Amino acid sequence: MRQGAVGAVRLVARDGVRLIEKRMPDAERHRTEVRALQALSSDDLPTPELVEDAPWAILMTEMPGRRLDEVDAETRLAGLSASASLLRRLHEVQTPAGLAPRPDDATIVARYRASDGPPLPLVIPPSSGQVFCHGDWTDGNLLFADGRITGIVDWEASHVGDPLRELSRAAWGAGRKDPRSSTALIDAYGADADEVHRWDAIHAAELWLWFAEAGPPEYLARLTAELRVWET
Repeated sequence: MRQGAVGAVRLVARDGVRLIEKRMPDAERHRTEVRALQALSSDDLPTPELVEDAPWAILMTEMPGRRLDEVDAETRLAGLSASASLLRRLHEVQTPAGLAPRPDDATIVARYRASDGPPLPLVIPPSSGQVFCHGDWTDGNLLFADGRITGIVDWEASHVGDPLRELSRAAWGAGRKDPRSSTALIDAYGADADEVHRWDAIHAAELWLWFAEAGPPEYLARLTAELRVWET
């Protein structure tokens, strides 16, 4: 049983109630998820309720629905489109204290330029603001049922960041599976597509570095091939 994809996640029962137990070896990611869930406890976004924060695990309520990375293409597209209004609402929630700043894009650019990755047009766009960001708004962290998003999970990468950067990361990643997804997310969020796509090369570089250091070789090979097309 998985809800989210980072750390060890399992379904447990307490007094007959189904709960999700999540264990993360990284203490800072653990603390970040707790801070995010606490901050969202009074909001109406479909997020898990924090039941218990122990040094070794987080216990939270189970959310209904299926992960969008486990459904058919049309359902996934509908779900991603439906998620955009929730992402915009998240960006209007007061940022909780203690969250990390957004990823250091200057460092990402410098590391990528020092790598042997395909050339990319790496220019950091101007900031469009600082808001509460989920940090990993992907089809694996969104649950869907009955035509709506029923759960947003995996908050351990939450941070204070640029809303268009986060939207762009979500749209670029989703579009690698289905190009329609990128347009659907951007349009439903209500953003200017040109401004959003200015971030694409940054996300490509960040993902390439991740695969180069920790990802399966076949993932790196596939992304490298995609980025070589970008050169033309």
